[in-house]
This record gives sequence, structure tokens and C-alpha cells, in this order.
Amino acid sequence: MAAGEPRDSGSYYFRFLPQRTFQCLSTQETTSRLRQWSMLGRVAAQAFGFDQTFQAYRKDDFVMAFFKDPNVIPNLKLLSDSSGQWITLGSEVKKIEATNVPCTQLSMSFFHRLYDEDIVRDDGHIIKCLDSFCDPFPISDELRKAAHKSGSLTTLHTSSLRAPCGSTRGDQPQVLLVEDSEKYEIFSQADREEFLFCLFKHLCLGGALCQYEDVLNPYLETTKLIYKDLVSVRKNPQTKKIQITSSIFKVTAYDSAGMCYPSTKSHEQTFSYFLVDPIRRHVHVLYHCYGVGEMS
Repeated sequence: MAAGEPRDSGSYYFRFLPQRTFQCLSTQETTSRLRQWSMLGRVAAQAFGFDQTFQAYRKDDFVMAFFKDPNVIPNLKLLSDSSGQWITLGSEVKKIEATNVPCTQLSMSFFHRLYDEDIVRDDGHIIKCLDSFCDPFPISDELRKAAHKSGSLTTLHTSSLRAPCGSTRGDQPQVLLVEDSEKYEIFSQADREEFLFCLFKHLCLGGALCQYEDVLNPYLETTKLIYKDLVSVRKNPQTKKIQITSSIFKVTAYDSAGMCYPSTKSHEQTFSYFLVDPIRRHVHVLYHCYGVGEMS
């Protein structure tokens, strides 16, 4: 805001924080995994500061102010649908949608049921199943069934369609993609809305040329790294217990022509999450646009 410029009562003002880096996306091991999952070069995290006390009931005002702020407009990254290059938002946002995403999980034990329900073997290998298809994701193991309507599931009769680790197939979890799977109910609807689950699912589904894993640990380890780097916690001074302080929203923005952010094209693997830390007055933006990731 320029010196002397009048300030609207109750308005939020933002500043870009380029010095805040996210190691969770830049380590050698993580970049290697993101490349395998066809997400490298299409996923990013950024940080912005804001100047007032965050009030959750004003989340829509907060997000709209974010998109209109002159310090955000030239710095917020997104991928161009036409060129595939990183750009900044070039149109005026007219409307936003900010959906609350629950974030209560403090432990990766949340996923232990995958072992208990014979979806993953004790040695970490994901149990295979007959090939099937849940548009737009092929399926070839027990982790990969849920999220789409069961009516879109078809069986593939050619066993050669199953690809090994390192292939270019996007085979995806039954637990994640098929609602009529007998394993689907091991995660309740409330579980599936948790940010930890959403993040895990996004990594499992990957990009357009996702080379799926045969073992679970790479998904869990990467989920944990990103979660810890983005989500803010503190120790409650009374109970001495760790508690999550972040408020999380899944965000979509529209200009006069329609959806403009995170993309002009809707896809379940194209997303932007805003993680608001009300104590430090920071907002972390986790962004991904579905497509073919960097191959080398």
C-alpha cells in the first residue's frame, strides 16, 4: 500500500515472502518421487504474510482480498493451460470459492488401517488386484479404489495392461477411487475430508503420466514431509499438548469469463490449498495443475 493511501477498515493487506522456502518439495528424494509421479514442475508452494487478525468466519473476505492485493497479483504462481509455463494471474477475480478442509491429524498412524485391512502387506508392498478402470484412472491394486462414483468402474480383461513400477501408467488406489470397493469404508467420509488424507490421495493419483509405486512408504514419507512443512502447530500452554493452528481452505477463483484459478480447466488433481497460520499471520499456498510433469 502506497504511503498516504487510505486504508479500508477491516481490509486485509498481504506481502509476498520469497525468503520462505519449502524444503519438502526441493529435496533430492522428493523431486525424484515427484518426477516419477508426473508432478515435478507442476506443483509449488508459496508464502505470503498478512497484516490483521485472521477471523475464520471472514474467510471469503480474506481470500477475495488476497486475490485483489497488489502484492499478490504479480507473485502468485499458476500454470498456463496453453503454454504449460508458470505465469501470474492476469485477470481480475470477480468471485471466489473457499471450502473448509478439516485438519486435525497429528500422526501418520492415521494410515495404519491400510496394513490392518490387508491392503498393504507387512513388508510395505501394496496388494495387487484384477485390472479395472475408474475414469480417468486405471486401477491395478487394492490401495487404488474410491472417490469416483461406482458406476464409472469397468473391468479390464487384458492383464498386460498392468504396468510395473517405472512404467507410464497412472494406475490408482482402490481405497481412493471406487466407492463400491469392499475396502472403501475403512476411511469414513470425515476421514476423507481431512487435509492429511487429501494430500496423500493427491500424491497417489499424481499427474498425467504417473508411474505408480509398488510399496506404500514413498507416498507416506512424502505426505508427512509436505504436511509438516505446511501445517502450523503449537504447544497448548495449559495442556502441554501439540495442537494444529492452521485453518485450511481449498480455493477456486473466477473472472468475468469463468474459472481462472487454479486453472481454467477443472480436474480433481488440479488444486490450490490455502493454509492460514493466524498466529504468525502467514498463508501458505499449495498448488498443483494436472498434466505431464518434468521427465528429466
